[in-house]
Amino acid sequence: MACTHLAEATLVEPQSTEGCQDCLEAGHRDWVHLRLCLTCGRVGCCDSSPAKHASAHFRDTGHPVIKSFQPGEDWRWCFVDEQLG
Repeated sequence: MACTHLAEATLVEPQSTEGCQDCLEAGHRDWVHLRLCLTCGRVGCCDSSPAKHASAHFRDTGHPVIKSFQPGEDWRWCFVDEQLG
């Protein structure tokens, strides 16, 4: 089944270019990789990071699609349908 969330997601301006916003607010810089919420532009850390802020942002907001915020990567992930795009 095709994921409509991935098809509808568009690029947004990141709220931060310095790193995971929640980690930075807590005074940490121990993220592994960064993810960009394609609904609101929030930058969070991946599930390989200690705090897993990108997934937490989805659970808190329901914003379905993230994009890798790593240089050279262009993939997207839909949390709702658990599909890569």
